Amino acid sequence: MIRIMLFPLILCLMSSCMIIKQGEVGVKRTLGKVNPTPLDQGARFYNPLSSVVFVLPTNLVNKEVKLPLPSREGLTIDSEVSILYRINKRLAPQVFDEIGMSYEEIIILPVLRSAAADVSAQYYAKDMHSGERSTIEATIQENMMDILGPKGFIVEKVLLKSIILPRDLSVAIEEKMRAEQEAQRMEFIKQKESMEAERILIAATGQQQAKIARAEGSKRVAELEAEGKANAIKITANAQAEANRQLSQSLTEQVIRNNQIEAFRSLSNSENSKLIITDGKTPFLSLPDNL
Repeated sequence: MIRIMLFPLILCLMSSCMIIKQGEVGVKRTLGKVNPTPLDQGARFYNPLSSVVFVLPTNLVNKEVKLPLPSREGLTIDSEVSILYRINKRLAPQVFDEIGMSYEEIIILPVLRSAAADVSAQYYAKDMHSGERSTIEATIQENMMDILGPKGFIVEKVLLKSIILPRDLSVAIEEKMRAEQEAQRMEFIKQKESMEAERILIAATGQQQAKIARAEGSKRVAELEAEGKANAIKITANAQAEANRQLSQSLTEQVIRNNQIEAFRSLSNSENSKLIITDGKTPFLSLPDNL
């Protein structure tokens, strides 16, 4: 009898236990009222007669959506947008109470479509293929967070995965890109030629300066050589003048008289016949040219 009574009790206890796994959060509703405190992972007990526990995922969700985006020039761009979002664990009871379990269809996708259209309409179609693409993604994310953040959601990232432009526009963009690349190539060639011309000019200037330096060096060497020769001549002349001065100072009357006597003596000892004309002071007198 006791076993029979315990069996329903065990079944009741087992049905009143909820296991909340990792990456999930529990929301408890008692008598129709949602408890504002979320239930963390683990075993959670509740009264099944008056309460119900709902489980919401808190892991990151990747939702891919195909959207037609308007552009600033009035074109419609086919695109595939990926949104990475998750539920704010702390606000999970609010999400369940205000929106319910179908929050993705009720609020996530409509907000994504609206924000993406509002932002893309401010940009030209070509901007979605250029560096403005990251700016567009960031702006869509900010606009979505302004609405979804207070509602209990966190938008991690918005990605424009594919952009399909109208064929005519794609051809025009490709032609423009080729023209820009050709212009850049010509600009590179122009810069290269300019640098080469500058290098040649620098080399020519260096050679010219080297020639000028060599010419100035040769000129300076010649000037130094001339200056040296002039100084040598001047020194020689000064030395000769000094020698003559000293000689004149040494030629006294007695010395001159002795030199005269030595001259007469040398002449008298000579074996050759000779004619000596003297005035008694000097041994020779100049003879006339016709003698």
